[in-house]
Amino acid sequence: MKYKKVICAVLTLVLTVSIISPLTASALNFTPSSGVDEKGEPVPLSLYSESVYMINLDTGDVIVDINGDEERAPASLTKIMTAAVLLDEFKGSEKKMKEKYVSAGSEAFDELYGTGASTADIQPNEKVNYYDLLAALMIPSSCEAANIIAINLGGSISGFCDMMNEKAEKLGLEHTHFSNAHGLFVSQNYSSCSDIAVLCKYLLDKYDVFKEIVAMPSYQMESTEYHSVGSTIVNTNYMLSSTSDYYYSYVKGIKTGSLDAAGRCLASYASYDGYNYLTVTMGAPMEKLEEDVKKGENDPESFYANDVIYYNMLDHAALYDWAFDYLVSTDFINPNSEVTEAAVEFGDNADYVNLKPAEGYTQLWPKSVSTDEIEQQISVKKNIVAPIEPGDVLGEMKLVYKGEEIASIDLVATSKVERAAVSEKLEIAKAFPRSTEFRYAVYAVVMLFVVYTIGYVIYIQFKYMKK
Repeated sequence: MKYKKVICAVLTLVLTVSIISPLTASALNFTPSSGVDEKGEPVPLSLYSESVYMINLDTGDVIVDINGDEERAPASLTKIMTAAVLLDEFKGSEKKMKEKYVSAGSEAFDELYGTGASTADIQPNEKVNYYDLLAALMIPSSCEAANIIAINLGGSISGFCDMMNEKAEKLGLEHTHFSNAHGLFVSQNYSSCSDIAVLCKYLLDKYDVFKEIVAMPSYQMESTEYHSVGSTIVNTNYMLSSTSDYYYSYVKGIKTGSLDAAGRCLASYASYDGYNYLTVTMGAPMEKLEEDVKKGENDPESFYANDVIYYNMLDHAALYDWAFDYLVSTDFINPNSEVTEAAVEFGDNADYVNLKPAEGYTQLWPKSVSTDEIEQQISVKKNIVAPIEPGDVLGEMKLVYKGEEIASIDLVATSKVERAAVSEKLEIAKAFPRSTEFRYAVYAVVMLFVVYTIGYVIYIQFKYMKK
């Protein structure tokens, strides 16, 4: 868990913790910390990236969301969608990708010349199999690999972009549109941290070959007519390199992105002690900050003395350290605990029934926040009438933290209560004089009596007149 931290007071990270069960919940906001001060108080964690989105891969719950839906230039994170279209085309088959060789001419290369585009040194018309193209795309962030894939699968780069956007729509990416396959150009090419996170989770869940490639620190491409011994490509994510200042042993990938218009971007995921997190950040500084220039001058042996500082990787290491050190899966509710009882009318064997939660409640929770601070607000339905079956929903428990509702859990009956026929009839008899039906009946009898009386008087009068 050791890495070289750089703390800059630019913003406070906001943690969004959600639940791990089909319950309703509201967002909870915590401030992650980078440690404690001399008074034992948490020191808020500061980040460099302008947009941050972090999820727990085991549950899909959002852990951190700072401008997560903001539409930004994603730089080479664009290539993750290029990889998705390719993997879908081959259904993730490594064998089939290795058997299919393709190439492209100037149409794949002309737009890249003079741009400083990242490359795997693939040449025009050089035949490369799709597996190696995928590796070149994701490991050294090869722009020519992106275009070769696009032209061969989509018929043209624009045709492939249509495929990318169709995939984005299918995945429900609402803040995303692609106009190229590599992310080098920004016109109409945008996405958000939250959308990239959805895309990454889709690929991690579906394709093992994707997980294998993005975790490679380096890879030896197959030999070709242009490269007789193949090409060694190195991952641009230095968090994977054990010789790097940014090495983080729990990180497994996924993709870097750097562009003046986008800042330094990064999508990564990490696993430790049974917990798995995915983080996407955009908009970290491209240039070394002034305070870090001074740090490098004062300590020439530190990584601050390097010409480039990868602030995106520092952010990811800080986030993972915080999550692994301070978040723990916590049980808040025991599903077998009886929490209250409900009165039951017309019960044969009982006039009440015990209630328990319909299911347990577990969520990631900061170790520094006591669960004793969670308030349980219980409400029970009124006028409950037998029969009652185990599992019938008769109430609700709300969990509230500092005035915020974090979950609403159904309370269900733990036992059966049968209807008592005698007591029911007796109760109905007692209630009948107070009922609307009784009033209607009395009114009807009175009216019948009045009508009968009037009719009888008329009859007597008519009979007397005949005499």
